[in-house]
Amino acid sequence: MEKRISDRFNDSILQEVMARYGIRPGNIHLLDGFESFIYEFIKADNDQGGGEYILRIGHSLRRSIPLIQGEVDWINTLARGGAGVAGAVVSEAGRLVEVVPDGQGEAFLATAFVKAQGRPPRKSDWTPSFYEAYGRLLGRIHAISRTYRPSSPEFIRPHWDDPENNVHVDRFLPPSEAIAKRHFLALMDHLQALPRDPAGYGMIHQDAHTGNLFVDDSGRITLFDFDDCCYGWYMYDIAMVLFYAAPWKGDVAGFTDTFMRGFLRGYRQENTLDPQWLRELPYFLKLREIDLYAVIQRDFDLENLDHPWVKGYMEGRKERIEAGTPFIDYDFMSLADCLEA
Repeated sequence: MEKRISDRFNDSILQEVMARYGIRPGNIHLLDGFESFIYEFIKADNDQGGGEYILRIGHSLRRSIPLIQGEVDWINTLARGGAGVAGAVVSEAGRLVEVVPDGQGEAFLATAFVKAQGRPPRKSDWTPSFYEAYGRLLGRIHAISRTYRPSSPEFIRPHWDDPENNVHVDRFLPPSEAIAKRHFLALMDHLQALPRDPAGYGMIHQDAHTGNLFVDDSGRITLFDFDDCCYGWYMYDIAMVLFYAAPWKGDVAGFTDTFMRGFLRGYRQENTLDPQWLRELPYFLKLREIDLYAVIQRDFDLENLDHPWVKGYMEGRKERIEAGTPFIDYDFMSLADCLEA
């Protein structure tokens, strides 16, 4: 989390947010959060059904009020359309976004969601049926997105290449990363020239990895954390899933083949997508690779990495990016049959 945001947060802010959502002391506890403060709370007397909820407290320095309103508008559209997502709920005053001034001219922005049922996926959950269910979930989301229209003109989320929201490389890579910057700029030239037709481009989650979903014992998957949702290519959303699912070592191509065939079979049950978009998967994977590389340099001390996942990701990453090594060396067009009617 950015220091300029974390330094403004205090117990008075939290108490005010709790009051606005009718959360009693003792019924809330802090969870992990990367860009926002995330809490779990219980509210058994809630007229929306009661039970367990998630509270997210972000900041206007990172996301504007209309952006968050656009996020929850889309989430609840997906929920009404039958997608497996954790819907947003209103505060005591009936608002989906609560604004709490931070005393420095900006504000903390609070939103609450139904807690997803189930648990984080275990190793034993990674079966062909899970791959297919995962694909059906994203396919359903994209099918709904094809006809989605925000309920207010103000609720327009950014596009994937909005420099103030999603692309961090030019701002966060130091001068020593000139080669990575050059690769990034060439990549952006390629991606920004791609068509943005409604059949392949619309609202996407943009971060639909397994850290942002729960699965229950019946195999039902519920996706959450739509903070990064934006307009982008549906294949970019699929690339995000693969980026985090694939191992960094071992038989990466073998896993990719097995996982993607199951995933795309499920996806095709809910949405149609031109198989030619598979040609762009390596570019979308590379975009996430470089973008994440830059964000980590912004948020972590590279000389003292104590986060196991981040440390593992950064090992050899500079050399791979500078050499132009594909994130995954695999013939993605070999999957075309999985998307054909």
